[in-house]
Amino acid sequence: MVDQRAVLPPRLAASWQRSRQYGVSPETVRPAFSGTVDHDSLFFECGQEVLSGLHSTLANEPVSLMLTDSAGLVLSRLCKDTTIIRSLDRVHLAPGFSYAERDAGTNGLGLALADRAPSLVSAEEHYCTGLWGYTCAAAPVLEPGTNRLLGSVNLTTWSKSSKELLLALAQAAAGNTAALMLARSHGHLAPPGPRGEVFHVYADRLPAVAANLSAAWTDALAEARAAMEHGRVVCVTGEPGSGKAALASTARRSVRPRERILNARPPAPQDAASWLALWTPEVGKADTCVIVSGADALPAYAAEELAGLLAAARGAFVITAEDHAGVPDALRALIDTVVDVPALRYRPDDVLPLAGHFARESRGRPVTFTPAASRALTAYPWPGNVRQLRQVVREAVSRADVVDIRHLPPEVFTSPGRRLTRMEAVERDEIVRCLTKPGTTAAQAASMLGMSRATVYRKIAQYGIKVPRR
Repeated sequence: MVDQRAVLPPRLAASWQRSRQYGVSPETVRPAFSGTVDHDSLFFECGQEVLSGLHSTLANEPVSLMLTDSAGLVLSRLCKDTTIIRSLDRVHLAPGFSYAERDAGTNGLGLALADRAPSLVSAEEHYCTGLWGYTCAAAPVLEPGTNRLLGSVNLTTWSKSSKELLLALAQAAAGNTAALMLARSHGHLAPPGPRGEVFHVYADRLPAVAANLSAAWTDALAEARAAMEHGRVVCVTGEPGSGKAALASTARRSVRPRERILNARPPAPQDAASWLALWTPEVGKADTCVIVSGADALPAYAAEELAGLLAAARGAFVITAEDHAGVPDALRALIDTVVDVPALRYRPDDVLPLAGHFARESRGRPVTFTPAASRALTAYPWPGNVRQLRQVVREAVSRADVVDIRHLPPEVFTSPGRRLTRMEAVERDEIVRCLTKPGTTAAQAASMLGMSRATVYRKIAQYGIKVPRR
């Protein structure tokens, strides 16, 4: 087969190169098959609704509309044209099959997921000749508020058909899916994720407290420090907000105390080029270490360019990611040691020391937590990890020098679960507000709220409210 990389646009050429490295056949499509497809998520519900509406307007067109998950697994396919359906079945572009780059080579949906950007792949731009008869337009769907990659919307038609509007339709469907998810979640979203900030990590970010936490934390810290002492490239993994960058910087400071540390957080996909241009000139400078945060959220082409720069600065960078397996291959090849940071719910002994540190950091002086407030903070499972704890503590100490349960937000007294409607959240907050008043019983709270005592008890169970005794 003729090497077309010289005439392909850069993103497609890079995708072809990855396809070859994955060992994808250039002649035959052999996507992996999974017997399980998740139809229960909010993403699938909203995406299927949007595609069904679009499908009704394209009923007479030979276009197949598909929804995939973030790994490229086809979740659904809508099409009434029997000819294109039979043709797609022959190349396994059907529910249950994975069309990620590593399975099917360069294709529209695989490229959209790899680069987290809208993609159009037509005819001979596909890596595999078996796909040359198609044009595929796809757009990623990002979770509102967090920019986490959820999957993609893919439109496939014959390569000889008009393709001018195909990509626009895919982008509109992806945007409508995200908007519908926002509406269905009643606006209860996680805080927006970082958009490519680059900043110094100072030595006092987490002072002595970082080296004197629980065994789970200190063991991970010691593992990272030992690897860095031997010049190994470390990847720190863990849930969002668990303290990956803090552990990386603390370990690095203990090895090279005078070193300047930069933390580069992942950009929005469309900002990747300017993000790289902003800070990569610092790579390789004397006494400089870079923490590449959220590497598993980087577009594939940006990861490949970055890997080339970092390879020459071996040992002078650290990578963080939610999942090591999600780091793009080019960067993952540089990693020698993986260190996992346990989530805060597995480190309850760390909650109060960290809370005390965040309180002093916010108020500029020590702050006291009452026994009841301490029990509430320790008992809560902290789904948002250390980042959530920091926010809760800063809000509480802005109201008092002695933090009691009445100064803590209602979320600390409720079990994490389904998203609440706005009315449910208001009701829960009022119940917690009454119950956290000094000396208030459930019966007194019921009187304040104008409810029966039985109703209050039922609501307490419904919302999983647990207010510790003083």
